Amino acid sequence: MGTLILWTHALAALLFGALALVAWRRREPGVPRRLLCVALAATALWALAAAGIGSNQLGTGLAETLRDLAWLAFMIVLHRRDGNIRPPLALGTVYSVVALVAIAALVLQGFASTPDAAPQVATAALLLRMLVAVAALVLMRALHGAIAERAGAAQRGMVVALAGLWFIDFNVFTASYLLAYQPLELYVIRGLGMMLVAMVMGASLQRRDEWNVQVSRTVAYQSMSLVAIGAYFALLAIVTSAIATVGGSNARVLQTAFVFGSTAAILTLVSSPWLRAWAKVKLAKHFFRHRYDYRTEWMRFTATLGAPEEAAPLDTRIVKAIADLTDSPAGALLVPEGAGLGLGATWTWERETVIGSADAGLVEHLAASGRILELDALRRAEADAPEAAMLPQWMFDLEDAWALVPLPHQGGLAGVILLARPPVSRALDWEDFDLLRVAGRQAASYLAEARAHAALAEAQRFDEFNRRFAFIIHDIKNLVSQLTLLARNAERHADNPEFRADMIATLKSSAEKMTGLLTRLSQSPRTTAQALQAMEVVPLLDRIAAARRAQHPVAVTGARAAVALADPGALEQLLGHLVQNAIDASPAHEPVTLHVAADGAQVTIDVIDQGCGMSPGFIRDRLFKPFVSSKDGGFGIGAFEARALATAMQGRIEVKSREGHGSRFRVVLKPAHAADTGLNGGMGRAA
Repeated sequence: MGTLILWTHALAALLFGALALVAWRRREPGVPRRLLCVALAATALWALAAAGIGSNQLGTGLAETLRDLAWLAFMIVLHRRDGNIRPPLALGTVYSVVALVAIAALVLQGFASTPDAAPQVATAALLLRMLVAVAALVLMRALHGAIAERAGAAQRGMVVALAGLWFIDFNVFTASYLLAYQPLELYVIRGLGMMLVAMVMGASLQRRDEWNVQVSRTVAYQSMSLVAIGAYFALLAIVTSAIATVGGSNARVLQTAFVFGSTAAILTLVSSPWLRAWAKVKLAKHFFRHRYDYRTEWMRFTATLGAPEEAAPLDTRIVKAIADLTDSPAGALLVPEGAGLGLGATWTWERETVIGSADAGLVEHLAASGRILELDALRRAEADAPEAAMLPQWMFDLEDAWALVPLPHQGGLAGVILLARPPVSRALDWEDFDLLRVAGRQAASYLAEARAHAALAEAQRFDEFNRRFAFIIHDIKNLVSQLTLLARNAERHADNPEFRADMIATLKSSAEKMTGLLTRLSQSPRTTAQALQAMEVVPLLDRIAAARRAQHPVAVTGARAAVALADPGALEQLLGHLVQNAIDASPAHEPVTLHVAADGAQVTIDVIDQGCGMSPGFIRDRLFKPFVSSKDGGFGIGAFEARALATAMQGRIEVKSREGHGSRFRVVLKPAHAADTGLNGGMGRAA
């Protein structure tokens, strides 16, 4: 077994030494060549020491520490080459801690080699080696995540190979710690693994890709979390080992108390919003050039604004989207109210806390300047005195009030968002102002669009009411004409009993129609729609013709047994419009004909007159337009409403006309089949 350890480590030393020479001779752009050569040479030296004097000797430990420090230096240089890291010394803090742990492990290994050293010293040194390997793996994960999208296979291969080096060390140290001795088989595997690592690195050096990386904030935050977790477990192992040494018979109790107490303390700290906010602020401040990951922030911002209305109203989502940018725990939207501002929506802020009123001076100033006001600076009188005088006193008295973000839109002000102080209070800088200014304009456009939609919906409701009112006025005009004719004939035929009976029937019909008109005016369009029924068409036409024969000759012809799917009331109203228009257009001696036809595929009702007719241009451009009429004093509603009623019954109206030769209005309806007529006593519903 010793021979295998010798040869595997010797071959690994040979490979790493050759790689160091290759890296020195090749001048790859973007590669930290000198540090790479030093790291490869240090690795070759360590492998040579492990092969020559053994893995447990102090000299091999010194070479291993130099190797670790060289690779850590190589990694930090790769990190610093990225433009998103600021300032240079901040990132080195993490690597410096790992390097100090490696040096401490070497020191403990030196003490362990003395004759009177306790076995726990060697165990502590082994645990520190494990901690170095864990920390290096976490940092390598950050590197790999940073270059996963931008770099080619060469860079990823180099990082993966280096991660393999730390992974092999971690497994060797862990097995040695758990088994309480160092099995020789693991060191054979370690030598073979180092040979594989060297070959992967050699293949990567043959590529000439650029070695630039971009560290993800998420990966960096998670990596720091993993480092903290690894450090915590290493601390647990060291302290419990120390307690086992000095605790005597109470060692187990003390170890349990320490584990439970420290775990409870850690969980309490981690669950604190302040700690998470502090970690994010420090990470953004010391590791990155910019405070914000703009792509991530903007995706979250737009996702919040575009969330469904069921999640929260738009005003509340706007407040939340702005507050999330600065980690503010709450916010309130102040909306225009008269000349000033009033309280609108709030997000996690009790409405009783926020008075939410401001005068017109502040509105005019924010609309004109678009400035974001930092309330702490105004409280300390570090900002302009006029702005401090414009703010209402309740904002100064509200200690949690932190910043005021205007929402400018097209020269006006869609609103103002008051943000609560974040868990880690800080002063706003230029990045905060820029991001909040852009986000405020975007939120203002959403808010203005929502208000425009609400105004349009309200206008549509008024338009629908006006349309129905116009229809009803048109029907009332027809009823007035009918009653006027009745009153005129009453002067001549009042003594005729048949006329009096017909007059009473006409008055009852008019009263019923007026009641129906009032019902239509008071109901919404959705409640007035009726289901289609199978109905005989000719009896309805006979009734319409009889009601108008006193006014003008009307004849009914065609198929007497035609049955159509229709709304009886709507069809009567539709035909009433068309018949009245035909009567108005016809000479007094020319009858209006109502012709019915049915062919199994459709039922048609033709309203035919011999009047003045219409031009093709009038039919195409003006006939079915509301408020357009060819009659003097006409409302221009009849044909428009007739087509709307036909469409509601799944039918249509066709028109043929020639100027001077009359017109034919054809109402096309669906036929009622045999199965339909059997429903509800001969009255079926439409499929």
